[in-house]
Amino acid sequence: MIQRSFKYRFYPTSEQETLLKMTMGCARLVYNRALAARTQAWYERQERVGYEKTSTMLTNWKKQEDLQFLNDVSSVPLQQGLRHLQTAFSNFFAGRAKYPNFKKKHHGGNAEFTKAAFKWKDGRVFLAKCSQPLDIRWSRQLTKSAEPSTITVKLSPNGRWTISMLVDAEIERLPESSNQVGVDLGITSLVALSSGEKISNPKGFKAKRVKLRKAQKDLSRKQKGSNNRQKARLVVAKVHAEISDARNDFLHKLTTRLVRENQTIAVEDLAVKNMVKNHKLSYAISDASWGELVRQLEYKCDWYGRTFVKIDRWFPSSKRCGHCGHIVDKLPLNIREWDCPKCSTHHDRDVNAAKNILAAGLAVSVCGANIRPDRDISKRQLQKTSNGKKQKPKS
Repeated sequence: MIQRSFKYRFYPTSEQETLLKMTMGCARLVYNRALAARTQAWYERQERVGYEKTSTMLTNWKKQEDLQFLNDVSSVPLQQGLRHLQTAFSNFFAGRAKYPNFKKKHHGGNAEFTKAAFKWKDGRVFLAKCSQPLDIRWSRQLTKSAEPSTITVKLSPNGRWTISMLVDAEIERLPESSNQVGVDLGITSLVALSSGEKISNPKGFKAKRVKLRKAQKDLSRKQKGSNNRQKARLVVAKVHAEISDARNDFLHKLTTRLVRENQTIAVEDLAVKNMVKNHKLSYAISDASWGELVRQLEYKCDWYGRTFVKIDRWFPSSKRCGHCGHIVDKLPLNIREWDCPKCSTHHDRDVNAAKNILAAGLAVSVCGANIRPDRDISKRQLQKTSNGKKQKPKS
């Protein structure tokens, strides 16, 4: 049994839409006020304000005359917003994320309801202060015994309403397979497999770039604060949603196929956050969405009983000959095929890298071997003696 989230679209009535937008606005207000209070307390008094103090602040805010509208919505989403803020600060202090930002209205909004703020009855959802159930489009049915523990309602910038339900679900393990695959991530070919297969990159952003550029141009010409500008912003958001939906659909189909066909999957542990700093490749790398692909492979392997292995990012998978193990000095990105200078084996750059990744992944999974190149004998650390000859550095 695992906790799994199921996401559906729903269409609220005018009354429900008004209440949900008000709830999201109040949650956004509380979040921003608490963030401002915590930031001010630190800069003025070097004082750390935690969740308990912000919860006390919320109680006092509800008593103020100009904030009486906070009492008109459920208190659960407001408290959950404060908990999310606490999590954001914990991630910041741990070095996992940047400093929390203020939430903006045109980004949409969300509200999280725990069991105390909703009712699940006969497969229908009744939110707090709503007399009618939500009109949900059940694209896939939940099991009869499933009962949501948390419900999150979200309004996307393109005006789409979605609901996510967190339930305890039982996932059947897939039958064992003898197939093993190494996966090399790229730009022209999104994935190159050790079996020799290459899967092209659909480049979802590039396909919609002209349409997005026209929509953004129209938006820039509209007067700020006007209704026409709001309409133009909605058009831009819809184009972004088309790009995101197409990309996620392709990645889910690809990762599901790889997990179903292979027992062991080996990939490189790429530092995508550092790689996008290269201004020449950042656009293509972001469009490829390597991080999301690896994330999906990892959790799906965990679900279905597959072995997922990440190898060290410094492993020379591309420059290493998969036949004799020789490592070439340089291999520029424009060279897609090369011949090994030692054994004369002809290699496809991506397929050879995938084969090396699989071999290294098997070594890690079987015996925990260190596949990082030995830096003690690497050519970079060879020192020149006074007579110009090279020798290995002394230990």
